[in-house]
Amino acid sequence: MDAPWAREQLRRRYLLPADAEIRLDREGDAGRESSTTVERKEKPLPRLNVHSGFWILASIVVTYYVDFFKTLKENFHTSSWFLLGAALLLVSLAVAAFCIVYLEWYHGIVEYDVKYPTLVPITTATFIAAGICFNIALWNVWSFFTPLLLFTQFMGVVMFISLLG
Repeated sequence: MDAPWAREQLRRRYLLPADAEIRLDREGDAGRESSTTVERKEKPLPRLNVHSGFWILASIVVTYYVDFFKTLKENFHTSSWFLLGAALLLVSLAVAAFCIVYLEWYHGIVEYDVKYPTLVPITTATFIAAGICFNIALWNVWSFFTPLLLFTQFMGVVMFISLLG
């Protein structure tokens, strides 16, 4: 096999520039090292994409078609499960606001879960308990659709908040 012909075929196959082999022959492996040190800038993902748009739109549709706020207003005083769920949700949101506003924005602590490791489990546990309480409180209204409706509302709110920050 002819060596110049094999090099030409390899060059064409991988679309290497014509002077790539000459540069490698002169510099050895230095050419490869310098090309790996160049960092590529990756574009951040857009905040509004199909996924977040779907959940926001689904949340709006669910809110409209099931009279969500009217149902919450009617069940606010009648169910102790609803009041307990609201209290747990407020605790969860207060801890999240403490993490985001006070620790991250005011003090500049980005990894607050390292400095305060109990905040994330407390927020997660109170939020899950609030979701269970809301499902129990609203089960008599929407029956087995309750978890689906509340999950859709939750995802819509989360995606909307992700647009803000």
